[in-house]
Amino acid sequence: MKKIASKSIWIRSVVVIAGLTIFIALGWSMHQWDAGKTPIPPTPTYRAAYHFTVPDKWKNDPQRLIYMDGQYHYYYLYNRDYPEKNGTEWRHATSTDLVHWKDEGVSIPKYTNPNGDPWSGSVVIDDNNSAGFGKGALVAIVTQPSANEGKQEQFLWYSIDKGKTFTSYGDTPVMTNPGTKDFRDPKIIRDINSDKWIMVMAEGTKIGFYESDNLKKWRYMSGFSTENIGLVECPDLYQMRADDGTYKWILGASANGKSTGEPNTYAYWTGNFDGNHFSPDHSKPEWLDYGFDWYGAVTFEEGKCSDKYSYRYALAWMNNWDYANNTPTLKEGFNGMDSVVRQIRLKHVDGLGYHLVSQPVKALKQLPTSMESFAQIKVNGTHTLPVKAEAYQLEADISWSTIENVGLRLRESKDGIRHVDVGVSLEGRYSYVNRAYTGQPDQSRAYIESKAPFDVNQRNVHLKILVDKTSIEVFVDDGAVVHSSLIFPRLDDQGITLFTTGGTAMFKNVVISNFIVK
Repeated sequence: MKKIASKSIWIRSVVVIAGLTIFIALGWSMHQWDAGKTPIPPTPTYRAAYHFTVPDKWKNDPQRLIYMDGQYHYYYLYNRDYPEKNGTEWRHATSTDLVHWKDEGVSIPKYTNPNGDPWSGSVVIDDNNSAGFGKGALVAIVTQPSANEGKQEQFLWYSIDKGKTFTSYGDTPVMTNPGTKDFRDPKIIRDINSDKWIMVMAEGTKIGFYESDNLKKWRYMSGFSTENIGLVECPDLYQMRADDGTYKWILGASANGKSTGEPNTYAYWTGNFDGNHFSPDHSKPEWLDYGFDWYGAVTFEEGKCSDKYSYRYALAWMNNWDYANNTPTLKEGFNGMDSVVRQIRLKHVDGLGYHLVSQPVKALKQLPTSMESFAQIKVNGTHTLPVKAEAYQLEADISWSTIENVGLRLRESKDGIRHVDVGVSLEGRYSYVNRAYTGQPDQSRAYIESKAPFDVNQRNVHLKILVDKTSIEVFVDDGAVVHSSLIFPRLDDQGITLFTTGGTAMFKNVVISNFIVK
């Protein structure tokens, strides 16, 4: 993806405010002790309770995770000089459960060769030493705006210390620019059917397919052209087995469908890949998320599972280039958060074909929680629950006979004026997340309510909702549809209200798991 634009000069004075502002005004979410060991209550913070956040400064694109020696290794684009200066580098974090993360520092630093700063790419484990750096070496193909007139070209970096540091293979690109403005974000997989490396590349509105035997020399095979989804970035290619036993290939990319009323998130096509060409089942893409803030997504395999085709994981940057620098966390010295890791599966639906479904990673259930549950609540109008929550998961089964609108008001203020709404509009035939009545990043207010088609013949819906300090992720009907968006509620807005208009609904099995994060 493109590197961070340095448009936010106006925020410099905020970011450079003395540490007193950081630790007293908002501070870090941790307990502190004085010399006498007397506990001091933690100061309020907008740092996420259970989402991955950058330690400081800036992050954007995730890079596809790899699993090695019992850990997931995660690299992401990081700018240590934000907001004063530009340029990204690859920062490294590790995890054993995809929920708790350990910072490992910068692995590919910026501006250390004439080829500019490293942008997005992908890293693979070269088990067979095809590149010649040693069996098990890590090889990364990375886009850099090279010294060749700033063209986007692909350069190789390798690691022989298990990903802690990478060495540049040289100043010469392993893939030169073929004459296109946009030529970036290479994603590499090992195709066991053809026994070769396959790369997909974002080339404007086209996704290019390339092959290699040694990761150093690449040959063009074919291209897949997209329509009405703008510039494509961060392409993705993988094979999955659907719930009916059918194997399908999925081609994905971050894309912008706003011009036609579609999302600006992760578009994907199911189809077949013969080792050279991708043939989609349908020309129009589906979307893995309908919210406003699920971009630059990557998918990756379960590291400990021998059956790598039944499911995989997905992770995205929770932000949007239309308002990337507008977040209250800047007062705490950082800007950058990811979605929760999802488990995705391929499902077949009669008459509709194949599509991906999502659920939050199961390891979230291991976090300590305090729970509130309500077996059944009949609502005609509004019903406020006797619960306050800031970072939590809420599940509910909602049913009705005749109704216009039904849902929940979350992160609600005491006076009921501020809230984020989640629900289903039977009049509009869509599920939605509406952030119009709470703090949110889009000052233009063009991206306030995300919508996804909903079958009005249904008389029920299951919602699983993840709420954190500055985010909301809504999984509709077991993840057939997901909405992921940033929200900026006041920290003391913690109410939960059930509501209906135009009829009565039954809310059953309402469970609120309030995450307790130390």
